[in-house]
Amino acid sequence: MRSRPIIGITMGDGAGVGPEIIIKSLQNRRYSSDCIPVVIGDLKILKRAADIMVTDILFRQVHKTDAIASLGSNQEILCYDLNLLPEDLSFGEVSAEAGHAAYEYLKTAIELANEGRIDAIVTAPINKTALHKGGHPYPGHTEILAELTGTESYAMMLSSPKLKVIHVTTHVGLREAIDLIAPDRVYQVIKMAHHTLLKSGIPKPKIAVCGINPHAGENGLFGYGEEEEKIIPAVSRAQEEGMDVSGPLPADTLFFRAVRGDFDIVVAMYHDQGHGPIKVLGLDEGVNITAGLPIIRTSVDHGTAFDIAGKGTADEKSMLEAIRQAVELT
Repeated sequence: MRSRPIIGITMGDGAGVGPEIIIKSLQNRRYSSDCIPVVIGDLKILKRAADIMVTDILFRQVHKTDAIASLGSNQEILCYDLNLLPEDLSFGEVSAEAGHAAYEYLKTAIELANEGRIDAIVTAPINKTALHKGGHPYPGHTEILAELTGTESYAMMLSSPKLKVIHVTTHVGLREAIDLIAPDRVYQVIKMAHHTLLKSGIPKPKIAVCGINPHAGENGLFGYGEEEEKIIPAVSRAQEEGMDVSGPLPADTLFFRAVRGDFDIVVAMYHDQGHGPIKVLGLDEGVNITAGLPIIRTSVDHGTAFDIAGKGTADEKSMLEAIRQAVELT
């Protein structure tokens, strides 16, 4: 491992707040001694974002043949420039060009990671409508990463200073989510949570697993035995392998207990069960981590914020935290 890991930061949708929060984060230099950041995106769009914020920060273009590790400097932002967007791209508008470019930035970052030229990927937000208009009908970053890395078993993990949550299902309707919950899937997600926390420096992770029904079914009083059929076998299997796992537990009290410190991470069964508590605690400090990938990927836990794009007012705290956690995981 290099003395300072190289963190590839994808620019996301150029019409959103991605360029702004990247500039603000790297200008902060909070992690300049810990990593070498390199932005994969469009240099002219980054420069335009810098102009909006009236900063005289310097840029340096990175080429395919460059040894990125030798270029790190506290005075410059490195940019792997794909030059895909027009200079007059409109802020705050859905654009097929920006959607396609966001896909290409991520694809290039994955290639650089596979080649060992960067050590982790941090992603700025994309717009799903723009992505689809650009010819890439994926639900989001996670599914692109999984397909391009050949990963079949993966999970979305949300991390904030007070709470960590990993999901058994995510971007599907609630009725479909319940059908998709199965003992092997629940076990795999528990295992991914365990290994991810081990990598981040927690020696004996304490994992709590949510139930599906109110009160985790309350011994069959609610639901149709989903906890007994889908969750308990997975928890028992993980416990037999030595993992510190509890559950299924009622979601209405579990998140309070996790924030209190009883558990290191919560396994949520579906999207809103896990996302809601994280976002109540604060949108600006949440980070999205894709567990199960062969490469490290973290992301901001917010969208493109088209309503404020181009105004220089976007908050960079989530991007800073995503960079910090990427460094920690390397």
